Amino acid sequence: MSKNNFISISELAKKLNLLNKKNGKPSTHTIRFWESQFSQLKPTILGGNRRYYSNKDVEKISLIKFLLKDQGLTISGAKKVLNSNINNLDDYNSSSIKAAYFKKKIKIKSKELLKKIKGMKK
Repeated sequence: MSKNNFISISELAKKLNLLNKKNGKPSTHTIRFWESQFSQLKPTILGGNRRYYSNKDVEKISLIKFLLKDQGLTISGAKKVLNSNINNLDDYNSSSIKAAYFKKKIKIKSKELLKKIKGMKK
């Protein structure tokens, strides 16, 4: 497997804004803890015992972060949501937790696109 298709644990922590409050560096211990709690998280180990994550892994970890940090669920509650195995928003009502997650994700992507468009105008 090529490392080009994956990101490292520190890149993932930075992407998810999981930063150490003291020094501002990526906080990888949070991701490692979540790996011990959620059986759905299985990073790919490539050379030298380093953890790498696929896009699918990043999506799962992003959802876990949303459930725990943004929605305030316990680990047990987040596990129930993840184990529900429902991936289609049509299977949820509009006020569901996963619907809120996808709504937030779309909002972030929209802001990124607007920023790029404004940068092109200059």
